Amino acid sequence: MGYGAGMSQRPLGFGIWGTGMIAEFHAKALAEIAGAKLVAAYNRSPAKGRDFAAKHGVAFAETPEALLAHPEVDIVCLCTPSGDHLAPALACAKAGKHVVVEKPLEVTLARCDELTAACVKAGVTVAGILPRRFGAGAVALKAALDAGRFGQLTLAGALIPWWRTQAYYDSAAWRGTFALDGGGAAMNQGIHTIDLLLWFLGAPKRVSATAGLVAHDGIEVEDIATGWIEFANGCRATLASSTACWSGTGFPAEIRIHGTTGAAVLRDDKLTAFEFEKPLPSDAAFLAPTSEGGGAGANDPKAIGHAWHRSNLEEAIAAIRAGKQPAVNGAEGRKAVELILALYQSAQAGGEPISLPLKQDPVLRPLGVKKA
Repeated sequence: MGYGAGMSQRPLGFGIWGTGMIAEFHAKALAEIAGAKLVAAYNRSPAKGRDFAAKHGVAFAETPEALLAHPEVDIVCLCTPSGDHLAPALACAKAGKHVVVEKPLEVTLARCDELTAACVKAGVTVAGILPRRFGAGAVALKAALDAGRFGQLTLAGALIPWWRTQAYYDSAAWRGTFALDGGGAAMNQGIHTIDLLLWFLGAPKRVSATAGLVAHDGIEVEDIATGWIEFANGCRATLASSTACWSGTGFPAEIRIHGTTGAAVLRDDKLTAFEFEKPLPSDAAFLAPTSEGGGAGANDPKAIGHAWHRSNLEEAIAAIRAGKQPAVNGAEGRKAVELILALYQSAQAGGEPISLPLKQDPVLRPLGVKKA
């Protein structure tokens, strides 16, 4: 779906498919983006869909077909459960609509690949939502890595010590299932930080992991996962992601990166360490005060703000207008899914190292039984 001169100047119309919690962040972000306009929404629960549409002053589409037939809808944000991204994306591609897909892109590699291939075949863009890439701290760290300021990368770590209540998992039938949530602490919560680790360090070579269900009942997936990753560039990294770590205010997700000439610590989007053998005068401007509490989304998935989503969407819109691939395209969105699936495969094999890339999707065994 291309854009002529007239279309490239008018606001791009957005539809939202799925009006749960995360859809609110899309709607708020779109309201602040010049050249974008939310025009319609669909939810399989008519009452919830109508409430969302009324709140945001947009049309409610009674069916998916009505959403895709809306004359002003150019792009659709898929805010459905993780394992229900493929079918809506295929429908959007068939209708010639560009697609913005919430994380994860899908829950298996086969489904990720089918989604991306359908969009490519239809000539529409697929953009993933991995918004932590767009924070100022993450961008500064990526630029320093790309400039070689860390020398040989040696050691890294990612820590996501978060908390989710039992009520969170009980709030929806799809939560905590492999089929629709894709996994637990790694696939749902940790994926943002895992994506950043891959963005910073490049292709992983081998992984080994453990995973368990230790603090929740009635779910299939892990609430704690730990492991190590060996990267193609020689760097080694540790990973720990959990939804079983209570704290009063919620600790930030953290990434530490060390090399032979540099070191950095990124907490959420705040660089609390940014040190180099050859410092630059501008380095100090990126530093933020050290803070342990108040992590974005750490204790409450709604407590993240929408600024990162806005930046993610702005970049995707600019790419679509220019006829270019967005920064988080289908191939980029697939990377974190693959690493997490490899972690799960290793954990279910007793920590056996798994080589990447994966040749096929692993068969995952539930750790528990989802409550009816």
